[in-house]
Amino acid sequence: MTAPPSPRSLEARAPKSIAYWVMLTIFLVTDVITKQIAERTLLLHQPRPVIGEWVQFTLAYNRGAAFSMHVGDASRWVFSIIAVVVLFMLWRMLRETAPGDGLRGAALGMVSAGAVGNLLDRLRSERGVVDFLDLGVGSWRFYTFNVADAGVTIGAVLLAWSLFQEGRRLKKHDDGGPPPA
Repeated sequence: MTAPPSPRSLEARAPKSIAYWVMLTIFLVTDVITKQIAERTLLLHQPRPVIGEWVQFTLAYNRGAAFSMHVGDASRWVFSIIAVVVLFMLWRMLRETAPGDGLRGAALGMVSAGAVGNLLDRLRSERGVVDFLDLGVGSWRFYTFNVADAGVTIGAVLLAWSLFQEGRRLKKHDDGGPPPA
């Protein structure tokens, strides 16, 4: 039997865990609520200008993955299974993250929230993932997306930055510098 963790060890774990759960909660709750509002107030494929033509709300459903990638009729289940596998990998990354690494915890929380948000859509409806954020100018439009997608994108950028910074610290240590924090 192992001894219970000391208050100090719990405190050392708090920054990454708190950052993870705060970001996961904020992005997931915002994603679910905004998708519900979009489905109740928007008409399918009918843009509603928010900031001129630059920012519009346009309800769409995506049965595929990012940028409307499809794998045929099985897309719903294939991408659901992929999301579960990715969530497991993200959880493992979180467990391996240094206790004080709040940036990485936050990044993993955002990516996890995005994966869960879009997974919930796939599981609840054959229509697919609810998208409604529509950016562009004139006939040039970016892909319609949602808060979950934004969480995945922002989180992935922050995760890449965190990993890059860790690589730099490790390289500096390998070159004779002080040990990484």
